[in-house]
Amino acid sequence: MASDRTTELKVLRAEEFDGWWDHLVRAFGAGPASAEERELDRSLTEFERSMAVWDGTEVVGTGGAFSFRMTVPGGAVLPVAGVTMVSVAATHRRRGVLTAMMRRQLDDVRERGEALAALTASEPAIYGRFGYDMAVQQLHAEIDTSRVTLSVPAGTDDVRLRYAGPADVLDACEAVYAELVPLRPGMLARQPGWERAFLVDPESDRDGASALQCVVAERDGRIIGYARFRTKLGWSPSGHDGTVVLEDLAALDPASDAALWRFLFGIDLMSKLTLRGRPVDDAWQYLVSDIRRCLTRVRDMGYLRLVDVGRALAARTYQAPVDVVLDVKDAFCPWNTGRWRLTGDAKGASCERTTDAAELALSVRELAAAYLGGVSLASLARAGRVRELRPGALTEASTAFGAAALPWLPHGF
Repeated sequence: MASDRTTELKVLRAEEFDGWWDHLVRAFGAGPASAEERELDRSLTEFERSMAVWDGTEVVGTGGAFSFRMTVPGGAVLPVAGVTMVSVAATHRRRGVLTAMMRRQLDDVRERGEALAALTASEPAIYGRFGYDMAVQQLHAEIDTSRVTLSVPAGTDDVRLRYAGPADVLDACEAVYAELVPLRPGMLARQPGWERAFLVDPESDRDGASALQCVVAERDGRIIGYARFRTKLGWSPSGHDGTVVLEDLAALDPASDAALWRFLFGIDLMSKLTLRGRPVDDAWQYLVSDIRRCLTRVRDMGYLRLVDVGRALAARTYQAPVDVVLDVKDAFCPWNTGRWRLTGDAKGASCERTTDAAELALSVRELAAAYLGGVSLASLARAGRVRELRPGALTEASTAFGAAALPWLPHGF
């Protein structure tokens, strides 16, 4: 039951999907969605993990989760609850509806044995009180391709590029993506059906741009990279002023990666390349002639929650040897509260409860922020969010929690 006596929280039934989805669209202020988008969402919805809060016959709250697998530092791919479809009707705010859904959901995640939960937040301020914190950032850019050039690595000219129908090469592109998943923390191993999400292409979402296009990179007849993009023709008094809108790009080696970027920079009649949601350490930044004319900016993307502190910390590896006792506070999931001894290195780790004296004090939110290696514990300490109780413990732990590649969440959910 939700805390408001007039409302009831129940697991979603398949026959209730349309009303549930319509409430969600209204809550997010979106316009009418295409039948293709509705059907895709229906096919991906895990009804046993979805919930609705009812006030009589009206849906006033929604929430759900996808059964994902996420890469963590060291390359392990862990089960993670992908929290999604969270909304509360404007008529039912401040009545405990969201808290009731979060309580039910995190209890369920724990019972399923998932040590992590992740989400992409439309309103980040909401989720801190439930133990989530930003763990993944993303890079956006608007590149003046009429004035910025690329210096490409050896072998780039040996990569063959060709146009292909996005649906025709979908399986090969997914195989490329799957090879990259273990190499970067935060990446999601695609579950069956999710590949369809990258082909949904309603005209209403194009903002005047073309239908989705795809170019693949090949070597010895094998597809080793791809770029999915749109073009938007434009004109100014001085001539063509079109824009390439990058939707997705992946490649298996530096040469194929550079070949795809060079192609995007050089499309006829286009003078700008816009990209969103890329890794913060994306390699193209180190090939361009003038980074200032790329108008880069970084913003939040993925929010993480450690549902089982011991299992989560033991599941990843560490950049440097670490042996530290953490005093963890977790008001919403009190089973995590207490002292934990974390011992690990690049080969593996253990994290067990202990009665030893604490050496670092922090909440589960700071652990979530630092978990994938994108936020340093030292930075959080400078913000007053982590307290060092043993001299040297902060440097040791902060170094250990780093990762060779910055985390990236490749798509929303």
